[in-house]
Amino acid sequence: MSQNPIAETIASLMPRAKQELTELVAFQSVADWAQFPQSESQGAANWVADALRAEGFQDVALLDTPDGTQSVYGFLPGPEGAPTVLLYAHYDVQPPLDDAAWISPAFELTERDGRWYGRGAADCKGGFIMHLLALRALKANGGVPVGVKVIVEGSEEQGTGGLQQYAEAHPELLTADAIVIGDTGNFRLGLPTVTATLRGMCLVKVKIDTLGGNLHSGMFGGAAPDALAALIRLLDSLRAADGSTTVDGLASDAVWEGLQYPEADFRADARVLDGVELIGEGTVADRLWARPAVTVLGIDCPPVVGATPSVHAGAGALISLRVPPGVDTADAVKLLEAHLVAHTPWQARLELEVVGQGQPFRADTDSPAYASMAAALQEAYPGQDMQVSGMGGSIPLCNTLNSLYPEAEMLLIGLSEPEAQIHAVNESVSPQELERLSVAEALFLVNYAESKRG
Repeated sequence: MSQNPIAETIASLMPRAKQELTELVAFQSVADWAQFPQSESQGAANWVADALRAEGFQDVALLDTPDGTQSVYGFLPGPEGAPTVLLYAHYDVQPPLDDAAWISPAFELTERDGRWYGRGAADCKGGFIMHLLALRALKANGGVPVGVKVIVEGSEEQGTGGLQQYAEAHPELLTADAIVIGDTGNFRLGLPTVTATLRGMCLVKVKIDTLGGNLHSGMFGGAAPDALAALIRLLDSLRAADGSTTVDGLASDAVWEGLQYPEADFRADARVLDGVELIGEGTVADRLWARPAVTVLGIDCPPVVGATPSVHAGAGALISLRVPPGVDTADAVKLLEAHLVAHTPWQARLELEVVGQGQPFRADTDSPAYASMAAALQEAYPGQDMQVSGMGGSIPLCNTLNSLYPEAEMLLIGLSEPEAQIHAVNESVSPQELERLSVAEALFLVNYAESKRG
C-alpha cells in the first residue's frame, strides 16, 4: 500500500487495534441468555461505550431495545455545514458451535498464519475496530471532516429486531446523509467490494404432534403416525430433487447479472467435500444472491445416544428462509406458512411460530457516496477497482434505515471475506484487510465531505 499520511497513521495503530480486538473478542456476547450470561453482552456494550467516550463522542448511551438487549450510540460533531455519516457495526456474535473444533479458544484472539482468530473477529467486532481506526487516523491528520454517528447493535445475529424497533420509535436518532454498514465483506481477500443487495430472512418454528405420548415401535409402529417421520416428510417438501428451494408460490428463477462466483471458487470457499454435488441450478451467484434458500437450522428429536425403540409423539424444527431482493418478506412468510400447512402429512397437528424476520435490501449504486467510496477503495487497494456484489445473508436494519431515511446514501463494506469463515468454527480476520478497509473508510469520509462541499 502506498503510504499517505492516513495509511501511515493506521499502520502505526495496528498493534493497538489488535489489543482492543483481543479485549472485545473476550466478551462472550451471544445475545441468547439461555446460552451465555447477559452480563457478557453488557460488558461488551460498556466496552464499546467507553471506547466512544475516549474518542470524544458526545451523547454516548446504552439504548435498551425492545428485545431486551442494548445498542450503543454516540455522536461526534463535525465542522459547521458538514454532512453527517452514520457508522454501523454490531458487538453480538454467533455462538462458538463446537468448542472442540476450535484450534484456539473461540473467545481468545489468537494470531496464527498471519490471521487473527476468534469469534467476532470479522463479524462484527472487527467492524467496530475498523470504524475506530478510520476516525483516529482522521483526527491525527487534520480532523474528522464530517459529523459522525456510531450505532453498535447488540442482537443482530439473533434477528430479533430490537434496534429496528428502537429506531422506528426514535426516528430522529440515526438521521444521516450517508450510512456505512460495516458488516459485509470483500468478495475475495484483497479484492475491494461493496455489497449492493442482501437477502431478507424469516425464522419459523415448526411443531408437529401426532400422539398422546411415545409408543413402543414394535407394538404400534407401522400404523401409529410418527411425528418425527411426519416432520422429515414436511421438511423434504421444501426442496426439489436437485436441492432447489421449493416453497409453493415463491419464485426461484431470478438471475444475477453482476459479478459472478466461479463454481470452483465456491466449492473451495464452502469446503465442499470431493465428489459431493452443489445443490440447486443456475449460476452460483443466482443461487446465493437472487433466489430464496431454505435451511433447517435445528430439529427437536431424541439424539442417537440413549434413543429408545419408540414411535414419537412430537417433533419440532427451526426453519430459516432467505428472501431475495424484490420479494416482500411478509409475503414470503405467508407463502411458507401456507406451504407447511398444505404439505403436513397424515393430518398431523401443526403449530407454526414466526420468531424473526427482516426485509431484503437493494442499494442505489449510482449515488455520489459510491463514487466517493470507489475512489477511496482504489487508493487503499492500489491497482484494484471497486467490485459490486450481492450477499446471501441478511442485515434487517438496512431496510429500516432505508425506510426511515430514504434520502440517505447507504454503503455496505466489511471484513467478512471467504477466508474469515464467519458463523463457523475458527472464524478469523485478516489484519491486512482490517488495515486497508480502515484506510478506505477514512478516505471515503474525506472524499464524501469534499463532494458535499462541491
